[in-house]
Amino acid sequence: MKYHWCILLVALLVVNAKESEADCGYAACHETKPNMVNIHLVPHSHDDVGWLKTVDQYFYGHKNNVQHAGVQYILDTVISELIKDSSRRFIQVESAFFYKWWFEQPQTTKQIVTKLVNEGRLEFTGGSWSMNDEAAVNYQSVIDQYSLGLKFLENTFGACARPRVGWQIDPFGHSREQASLYAQMGYDGEFFSRMDHNDKDTRMENLSLEMVWEASESLNDEAKLFTGLLYTYYWETPGFCFDVHCSDDPIIDGDSYDNNVKSRVDDFIAYAKKVAAFFRTNHIMIPMGGDFQYEDAEVNFKNMDKLIKYINERQSEGSNYNIFYSTPACYLKSVHEGLMTYPNKTQDFFPYASDTNSFWTGYFTSRPTQKRFERDGNHMLQVAKQLSTFANLSSDKQNEDLEYLRRIMGVMQHHDAITGTEKQHVSDDYDRLLHDAIVGAQNNAIDGLRKLTNLPTGEFESCMQLNISVCAFTKDSADNVVVTLFNPLAHTSTEYVRIPVKDESYQVTDEKGRVIASEVLPVAWQVLALEYRSNDTQHELVFKASVDKIASYFIKKVDSRDSAVKALPRKSRAALTSNKNIASNDVNMVETYDDNDSGETVVENSLIKLVIDNKTGRLKTVSMNGVSESIEQKFAVYKTKDSGAYAFRSNGDVEEVDDDVEFTVYEGALVKEVHQQVNEWISQVIRIYEGINRVEFEWLIGPIPTDDDTAREIVTLFKSGISSNGVFYTDSNGREMLKREKNKRESFEADLSEQPISGNYYPVTSRIALQDGNKRLAILTDRAQGGSSINNGELELMLHRRLIRDDGYGVDETLSEEKFGTPLIARGKVFLILNVADAKATAAERVEEKQIHLPYWKFFSKSSSVSSSAVPLETPDFSDFPNSVHLLTLEPFSEDEILFRVENFMDHNEGKVVSFNIRSIFDTLGGVEIRETTLDGNLPLSDMKRFKFHQDGAGVSPSTPEYYTASHKPLAVDKSHDDDDFSVTLKPMQIRTFIIKKE
Repeated sequence: MKYHWCILLVALLVVNAKESEADCGYAACHETKPNMVNIHLVPHSHDDVGWLKTVDQYFYGHKNNVQHAGVQYILDTVISELIKDSSRRFIQVESAFFYKWWFEQPQTTKQIVTKLVNEGRLEFTGGSWSMNDEAAVNYQSVIDQYSLGLKFLENTFGACARPRVGWQIDPFGHSREQASLYAQMGYDGEFFSRMDHNDKDTRMENLSLEMVWEASESLNDEAKLFTGLLYTYYWETPGFCFDVHCSDDPIIDGDSYDNNVKSRVDDFIAYAKKVAAFFRTNHIMIPMGGDFQYEDAEVNFKNMDKLIKYINERQSEGSNYNIFYSTPACYLKSVHEGLMTYPNKTQDFFPYASDTNSFWTGYFTSRPTQKRFERDGNHMLQVAKQLSTFANLSSDKQNEDLEYLRRIMGVMQHHDAITGTEKQHVSDDYDRLLHDAIVGAQNNAIDGLRKLTNLPTGEFESCMQLNISVCAFTKDSADNVVVTLFNPLAHTSTEYVRIPVKDESYQVTDEKGRVIASEVLPVAWQVLALEYRSNDTQHELVFKASVDKIASYFIKKVDSRDSAVKALPRKSRAALTSNKNIASNDVNMVETYDDNDSGETVVENSLIKLVIDNKTGRLKTVSMNGVSESIEQKFAVYKTKDSGAYAFRSNGDVEEVDDDVEFTVYEGALVKEVHQQVNEWISQVIRIYEGINRVEFEWLIGPIPTDDDTAREIVTLFKSGISSNGVFYTDSNGREMLKREKNKRESFEADLSEQPISGNYYPVTSRIALQDGNKRLAILTDRAQGGSSINNGELELMLHRRLIRDDGYGVDETLSEEKFGTPLIARGKVFLILNVADAKATAAERVEEKQIHLPYWKFFSKSSSVSSSAVPLETPDFSDFPNSVHLLTLEPFSEDEILFRVENFMDHNEGKVVSFNIRSIFDTLGGVEIRETTLDGNLPLSDMKRFKFHQDGAGVSPSTPEYYTASHKPLAVDKSHDDDDFSVTLKPMQIRTFIIKKE
């Protein structure tokens, strides 16, 4: 730092005196030597976007008593050191931090940094807003945050800033879908550093630390990606951490008694020899850095300079080691040119185990309410992006509000955010950031709806507490209220809308004045009993809505004879005094059962039949889709001692909650509900809606009891007679399904001796299923969770955790959340689908999955806002989309551009190639020309050229480096072209991304 500004001024003079042509990317890689072991030394700093400290605390270097880390100083000093020597390199990974730093820099610094980027000396790697988790994230949010980061780099520096490789060095396991997304973005490969210890040992034995990942069963070559594992963890080059945070010996080369050049070089070459033995080419990559290192980069680079100098000097003595500054991209280039073949990989890298007693599967569920809140953030982001596009919102404030939610959602994908592996005060800060961002983006939605509806002065307020059946807009009265529903999906969707109301009489009408059937149901008394809940409304008004894009429904209070039907209690296995939601005048209508009742209660509609065992109060049988199966749904508890935010360590088999369940059945024409009290801290409502082909289970858990030596981790358990033989299926980030087999891995023997249950747990982002030759049982989720099939015919999902110890992996804090001064109470939903076992069943699940992930967003206004003279703007018509086509993204991309992304969400077993025309959408959006890009939206698809690697045993090895290019002709047309030129074809699982330029 001492000569920082002097160096900047000197460098600026160089910039002004001679503007060199951009020589970045692979052209900027240092030369290698063919007959030597080439050591690619990669300087880097891993900077968590929140973990032990908040994002801002990390950036500014605040609260160093918690962890000494200041990202702004890292970037300051790295830039100062890079401009001293053109051979030096550094990779920058997290765009969120660089963005924050960049806009605080003077123009002179920006010019210098641009020069460094253009010369390949500062190289962006990964490039997303944060280094995302790969277990709990949904693919839509991953794509969004890469689009955001890469767009910032493109707009700031141009093509030289575009990353070539993924750098996922810290996530706790790796998904197949992440690799597929990299390939679709045009990346040449990815690297990571965490792998199950047994898997790594096996791969070291057979030289398979690097591989060709076949990351999609449907996309084939389009999703093949070279993937490599670092020899040691990203922070671990034993004995050679030169950072100020470390205590390893520096290199002392002066005329001193302490001169240690020989011993230091000997040790490093010995280490390099050890590494080289496990890789197939004569190139090895050794990362030099770690968490928040390089805060005083001069120390790091001065010692690395010496290391390079003295190792290479030994070449004159016959040494065959060649060392130089490099980057992961330059390393990959050298490997590609090595023309070797590599083993193939087809599954994923879950679960991750760091040792026999530590499977990192607890974080699949940790902080369940935050995992749900992140889904709400994505929901609002998609809504606000579409409405901003339809309404042509373009003011600085509107752009700022939308961009802020994009950025915070990028932060939320970080591998210590959505995972729930951060300290509590950091979690609180994530919640604050996301809440503020959602509120800001709602302003865009309001502005858009005022243009797109006949409510030009509508309030369009959102209700942020619907998860506990509270809506501020209706707490005093739901009379003369307009509910405007926005459907983020391309296809017309049919859903049931639930509005918190008082126990009064209502009528619902649509925009044409037609009366819509509706019902009033009581909110479960366990929800009403929440101490922090406002109890102004104790009921919910339910009606069925069918929405293309935007539709409004009108609620008014009426006399009871004209009102919505009340769903009345029919049967109960409970003391009526405990059922606080049964009105006194309804008591005589309730048929009660005692503890010895051996009968059954049938709850059914036109599509689904449920049978409840009167004695146990639990689900006994499900019939739907022409299939009937004995399905018992229970809650169960893992009593644990040493689980933590990361690791789930079970101390034995799960203990089922066998208490007889108190239950009350409410029956209406639209919805039928079974309200269950399981024990003092678990309750549930089972629902079936008329015309909706799934069973909904809305659970409420907490406060979970603990004691000094026992924590509890709660699962919902579905027990069926389906002969699954140890096989089940889980989704990969909400897209393709992966086959799981109990106690088995794809290419190695896992040591499950200490943790046979945790070692069979997998991330469930949206769906888990099992089947036999006849029947299929699938459970869909409303957030990321951990799940498994421990016994044949059974599925379980972990819903909530309250622990008593830290697991020792760095967060140094027990996961025992509190809200409002009380241990956390969580509420959520899972959905059951029983069907025949064929491709049609899984296709139906995908449709349901989309509606669960992106349901209507509800906006509330007063009826007085309606204007008969308002002329709403036209929205595009997506009715030509085939049923398997999803509108993945529609958003403002620049001042005069729109990003438009579509996918065929069926896989190769469920779906087929589909074609449709987008001319009318293009015209409605005011398009003048359209071009196709890679998945992220920032690289013309016609320019994509990524490395191709060959697999072992695939035939003749290549004689020259080979590449993948686009598998189809990229779409590039303008408004003068014929309508037929706007045809789009999608293969199963294919996503295509377009940029529409507007007039």
